[in-house]
Amino acid sequence: QVQLVESGGGWVQAGGSLRLSCIVTGRTDNFYMMGWFRRAPGKQRESLARITWSAGVPSYSDSVKGRFTISRDATKKTMFLQMNNLEPEDTAVYYCAAKRMFSDDFRMWGQGTQVTVSS
Repeated sequence: QVQLVESGGGWVQAGGSLRLSCIVTGRTDNFYMMGWFRRAPGKQRESLARITWSAGVPSYSDSVKGRFTISRDATKKTMFLQMNNLEPEDTAVYYCAAKRMFSDDFRMWGQGTQVTVSS
């Protein structure tokens, strides 16, 4: 059974940085893509960044482009999100997710890690 576990969240002042990690247990050879998402209080879930598992090709939403960097270490079954220049609006629960090949959506999700940015 595949499990995704996020870590690295916490409290930071505006302008600071955090690095999130998502460790995968179980098989990843059938992964097509992984991604980072977040849900802020009272808002819908937002897609932040995605990366193809095999080739490591990233893509970003406009809200985080230039501030966040997604990466992965396939040998360690780990994905990262480096977040720089954080803003209070980045406060949310951050989730990692995985999408298998031939799947129509992200079906595997972690439990989330809280990120709080104070002004």
